Amino acid sequence: MSSLEIGSARVGDVLVVSAADNDDVSPIEEVRLTVSNDDDTTLPVWTFRMWFIGLFSCVLLSFLNTFFSYRSEPLQVTMISIQVASLPVGKFMARVLPTTKFKIPVVNKEFTLNPGPFNVKEHVLISIFANAGAAFGGGTAYAISIVDIIRAFYHRKIVFLASWILVITTQVLGYGWAGIMRRFVVEPAEMWWPSSLVQVSLFRAMLEKDNSRKCRGKFFLIALICSFSWYVFPGYLFPTLSAISWVCWAFPKSVTAQQIGSGMQGIGIGSFAVDWSVIASFLGSPLVTPFFAIVNIFVGFALFLYVVLPTAYWGLDLYQARNFPIFSSHLFNHKGEPYNVSGIVNQNFEIDMPAYEQQGLVNFSVFFSLTYGIGFAAIISTLSHVAVFNGKEIHTQLKASFKGKEDIHTRLMKKYKSIPNWWFYLLLGLKLLLSLALCVFMKRDIQMPWWGLIFAAAIALAFTLPVSIITATTNQSPGLNIITEYIMGYILPGKPIANVCFKTYGYISMAQAVSFLNDFKLGHYMKIPPRSMFVVQERHIWRRTHDIENPEDNHLHCSRRSYEHNLKGRT
Repeated sequence: MSSLEIGSARVGDVLVVSAADNDDVSPIEEVRLTVSNDDDTTLPVWTFRMWFIGLFSCVLLSFLNTFFSYRSEPLQVTMISIQVASLPVGKFMARVLPTTKFKIPVVNKEFTLNPGPFNVKEHVLISIFANAGAAFGGGTAYAISIVDIIRAFYHRKIVFLASWILVITTQVLGYGWAGIMRRFVVEPAEMWWPSSLVQVSLFRAMLEKDNSRKCRGKFFLIALICSFSWYVFPGYLFPTLSAISWVCWAFPKSVTAQQIGSGMQGIGIGSFAVDWSVIASFLGSPLVTPFFAIVNIFVGFALFLYVVLPTAYWGLDLYQARNFPIFSSHLFNHKGEPYNVSGIVNQNFEIDMPAYEQQGLVNFSVFFSLTYGIGFAAIISTLSHVAVFNGKEIHTQLKASFKGKEDIHTRLMKKYKSIPNWWFYLLLGLKLLLSLALCVFMKRDIQMPWWGLIFAAAIALAFTLPVSIITATTNQSPGLNIITEYIMGYILPGKPIANVCFKTYGYISMAQAVSFLNDFKLGHYMKIPPRSMFVVQERHIWRRTHDIENPEDNHLHCSRRSYEHNLKGRT
């Protein structure tokens, strides 16, 4: 008999499934300390409360993040806001909704608006809905930027159907292969996903029944209100608080002092901040990322910013770096003036070579150039790292057909019906066909040929597994945005819309696949039925596409500063 046994006990009318007390439930200490080994299989999941609050949360966060993304200082509302705010709403609905049962004759089952107390599984699915509204990176659907570029930057038109298909397919394409890769990065105990553990800890703190539950719920609500109230000042009303640079104040007329001391447009020596999002911007959240990864990232960050960058700019004057700002994501001509990108694009969205030759070569800041170089190195190191440190495990799992040792959480999830792989194959096939139709029949709007879509999907598929493994163990996710735009720029030069479409299909489909796998791991830890996860995730993807319907004029005619900031955040 295996050392990991599953036991069950009936308490009243509730079936509680748990591990034996003397079992070593997980090889990861953080998981043992955070995730419960019990599962109440009788908790209702697909409730009216879950669908109502979840859909509302998805629409609300999607609207807010899209609306504020067009500001020069965008205000981002993330999943945790809904995670805390939805708890009192769910409990309120559990108190006031009628408990009357209705019979559904088609399936011969009963339905009620109020099946009982608001439970943790409802709460988890609501939060996953909200995570869709927050979108990747806490902003908007990535492909909406393409519509912005065409309409606000190039002042051209794109038909609604083409923009709708572009957004929905880039958001959902990675879901197909994400579901197939669950056995690699969701079921194995070694793939522990630090960010999911934080969510698990919060769910348990708010919903588990003990003497301090009410105090903890009030604490989180108070913390939410206080943190939001404080963020309004540095993030929205008084952005100067985000980076206070006394060096710049002491030498206001010195360009070098601004480059050295500025926390926003320089290397930030002597600068300090009272905004946590700025303090931890190089990392994300030190509370989630493992310590070894924090040290690794900080050392690389310090070496690059305080050794490599100053040497390249002041010491070597690399590529005439001093002609341009030390820190900028903008493009410049040889004189250091802003490059007129729209002036070198003709009516067919292609490069106008005579106009380009007249303006000259495009120049980057040295910071931007070095960042791109390091980005290429990071992509290759991702593959080599996973091959060296995880190659043996991946090969073993393939050879054994995933029948190796399972931890208690994987065993508990076996109580529920699994998601057939053909569901994901079918979804992937449908989205590929829809994407191919976009490339074939609406090529005038997006420029990208059909083979470009296949190539982008192949790149994303190849990188999903190694990037997922790194994210699952370090909470850091290398991106494909740099390499994808470089590849298409080399293969099909002079077509800017084709370039960004290829980048989006290659980069975002991989990033969304990793995000879906993270959600799957959260559901795995919280013992959410897999088929419920599938339905909720697929449903919220369709809800995301409302962002491009009937865009307001102020979205299309945003200020240049706001637009450039928007593009900078997506670089």
